[in-house]
Amino acid sequence: MNIELILQFILAGITVGSIYAVTAIGYNIVYNATGIINFAQGEFLMLGAMTAIAFAPFLPLPLAIAAGVVIAAMSGMLLDFLFIRRMKNPTVLKLTIITISLSILMREAALHIWDEKVRSLPYFTGNAISTLNLFGARVSYQTLWVLGGSTLMMVALSLFFKYTLTGKAMRACSANRKAALLCGIPAGKLTTLAFVLAAATAAFAGCLMSPITSTQYDCGTPLAIKGFAAAVFGGLGNSGAAVAAGIIIGLLETFSVIFLPAAYKDAVSIALLLIVLFIRPSGLFGSREAGRLKAF
Repeated sequence: MNIELILQFILAGITVGSIYAVTAIGYNIVYNATGIINFAQGEFLMLGAMTAIAFAPFLPLPLAIAAGVVIAAMSGMLLDFLFIRRMKNPTVLKLTIITISLSILMREAALHIWDEKVRSLPYFTGNAISTLNLFGARVSYQTLWVLGGSTLMMVALSLFFKYTLTGKAMRACSANRKAALLCGIPAGKLTTLAFVLAAATAAFAGCLMSPITSTQYDCGTPLAIKGFAAAVFGGLGNSGAAVAAGIIIGLLETFSVIFLPAAYKDAVSIALLLIVLFIRPSGLFGSREAGRLKAF
């Protein structure tokens, strides 16, 4: 295997891994605010991309993408307001069943709205045959959009949680929700904001990937599973570790085709998830508390 081909594999792995990382961060946003796992995260990715595709023939591409992100964010808000917030005596099991059920309903609704056809957004720059020569490796311009957009989201979310009052308040809710409430922090509103942010980031990631991977009603499920694997691998609640874990999974999947049939590529993340759960349930970089889910 020559250097150019190795570089091609690395770039492909980092590209898909960055999407897994963004999806994992979405899981962590909700987990940090509520202590639960939102298994509808993948459907927000699908919803954002499919909505943008629906608007693309009538609006400029940036506005179509913005519409997809906004509608997905509003769906995240409704999920929390109509189902999560109204739950009495919430437990991890109840909330997990709710998010799984909603993911199925969203997927079936998308099937009835958009049918089974595979669709995609146009390339943001150039087209499918337009590539950039990077040290001998051929890189699609859309790959650069994916890497740049994912990096921008990761940095923006990191700065938000670290330096803004709202972000610090959300972190306080994660550390001790009751203490945050006693300090006057509106934990309910911050929970809604967490669902909105998680849905919006997933929707934007779906729009970034759509020109490369195409989109259909059930495309969110495999990405959600791999994003969850990245979140667990890095340690639930640790978004920085989730980024590293997502890229590692992307690289492992990409290089696995050298040794395994391509059909087994998707099994890599599942196998890694099972190994981590057996050996270290809190993740490689997570605390022991992260391994014990708790409802707010």
